Amino acid sequence: MSFLPEPAFAHDRPRRIGVLLVNLGTPDAPTIPAVRTYLAEFLSDERVIEIPRAAWLPILHGVILRVRPAKSARKYATIWGKDGSPLLVHSVKQKTLLQGYLGQRLKEMGLPSDHAQIELGMRYGRPTIDSAMARLKAGGCDRVLVLPLYPQYAASTTASALDAVFATASRMRAVPALRVVAPYHDDPGYIKAVAQSINDYWVKNGRPNKLLLSFHGVPRRSLDLGDPYHCHCHKTARLVASELGLTSEQYAVSFQSRFGRARWLEPYTLPTLLALAKEGMRRVDIACPGFVSDCLETLEELGHDAQAAFLGAGGQELHCIPCLNERPGWIAALADLAMRNLQGWLELPADAAAREMSQARAKALGADR
Repeated sequence: MSFLPEPAFAHDRPRRIGVLLVNLGTPDAPTIPAVRTYLAEFLSDERVIEIPRAAWLPILHGVILRVRPAKSARKYATIWGKDGSPLLVHSVKQKTLLQGYLGQRLKEMGLPSDHAQIELGMRYGRPTIDSAMARLKAGGCDRVLVLPLYPQYAASTTASALDAVFATASRMRAVPALRVVAPYHDDPGYIKAVAQSINDYWVKNGRPNKLLLSFHGVPRRSLDLGDPYHCHCHKTARLVASELGLTSEQYAVSFQSRFGRARWLEPYTLPTLLALAKEGMRRVDIACPGFVSDCLETLEELGHDAQAAFLGAGGQELHCIPCLNERPGWIAALADLAMRNLQGWLELPADAAAREMSQARAKALGADR
């Protein structure tokens, strides 16, 4: 095995803590070659496609990668901004804002604001997890907290991201201590941030006849094999609806982005929308709690394709509520998650630590009297 290069060692370098944000990823450009490269990496992941390699790879390289990139590139082109892919743009902003939020929390503890370094790594595409871990090592981080940007756990997302992190660590000579943030599908800060984003939208745009909470789909077989994703999604939806004060008749849950012919988690989003339109639902709003950043699935699949289908079936208005993106409540929830999971790693400066110890000793002596 060839190890990744290590940064030059320095005895006087202060120890720092790293926080690695991990998201799914995006092509480098809305072009056929870039999309083909991205899809080849994504669809070669055995966590994503649980089909024997001997059967799957000829289909992937012989059919899918010859046909799908052109179609997907056209879709990406409709959402691509002047700064690039929306998913990457939002993820970078989240990283930058989290650095500031955490820096303020650390200052309040008496620690340097840069005691924690935040980096972003994508499971597929760039910036890679390898490069993000290298930046953390170069910054003197000997402890790294991995924070997947997937609130609901799925083997095809969270576990795949962790596979990549651990694969990178396996090629390091000096491996940092690693911690992983547990699924936070029911975290109060996250739930409040989602509910607040929906409520803020309604304050400006009025309320719908029905709220549809749409999550990314996974094959039904994953549920049968023990993946908790389905349960996590429904718990998130239930808590968000409760936070908004909705009755069970005022919202529904569905799953989108089905791929292939196998049965996936149901009900599917598009047929659900068509049924709601035929039932006479004039306006339906869609929110996507599982996507923390707007991306192809929210902006194009829902904002374009689903909207056209809903209107064509007789619906009058389909509103796609923006994802959490850079909302302050969401960044604050991320900071809270990080701080809770960094307990025991946050060291006070020597003089502050000594002062706390002295105060604790004096308090103990006073209690003994």
